[in-house]
Amino acid sequence: MPRVLEGYRTETLDTSILSEMGELGLLGPTIQGYGCAGASSVAYGLIAREIERVDSGYRSTSSVQSSLVMHPIYAFGSEAQKNKYLPALDYGRRSTRWWCFVINGAKTWISNAPVADVFAIWAWCKWDDKVRGFVVEKGAHGLSAPAITNKVALRASLKGSVFLDNVKVSQEAPLPGTKGLGSAFSCLNNARYGISWGVLGALEDCIVRTEHMLSRGAISVVRSSRSSSSIRSSVMRRLK
Repeated sequence: MPRVLEGYRTETLDTSILSEMGELGLLGPTIQGYGCAGASSVAYGLIAREIERVDSGYRSTSSVQSSLVMHPIYAFGSEAQKNKYLPALDYGRRSTRWWCFVINGAKTWISNAPVADVFAIWAWCKWDDKVRGFVVEKGAHGLSAPAITNKVALRASLKGSVFLDNVKVSQEAPLPGTKGLGSAFSCLNNARYGISWGVLGALEDCIVRTEHMLSRGAISVVRSSRSSSSIRSSVMRRLK
């Protein structure tokens, strides 16, 4: 928590926390093999809930790594791509980002973009009018990802813009198992599952903190015709 608070105040991402998540098996937890935990979907949801109880930004960071990059490589990548990328991503040794646009283009508000080592790109291919996934590594010519600063939310999670200017990828870059836009949406569904669990964690933390403050009498309530005790009871009923 102290590191998260410091990150929120200074708007910085502590990448060592991502590595620690990997060491605990919290990244790509539902993936079978490749050094991943192979846990259930419920376990993934519980992980997201507990992380978001602490900070929504770090839940966003872990969700992007797990659902929007590791998942498409696992679900649609070749065996060579899985062996190359998944073990390092699982242990947080490489960070990632996902988005959906053509190779020449731009997108903003991208989690992890400024520190990403691997980018999962969903691109519309002009030659056959189909959407495919590609893996592009940091340092590719024409790829840039500047940070977005002075945010008012998710301050401990690093966000950025992604710009691609005639970025060229090799024949090893496409994810061969992708089958149009439905493949990209399946990754979004995977991410939204974790997000929904994360919301429960954030709500749970709000309820616990509010109950604690009410029990200490630290929250002032404007008096009306009802007594303070009846107001307190009404608030508590709504929290439950």
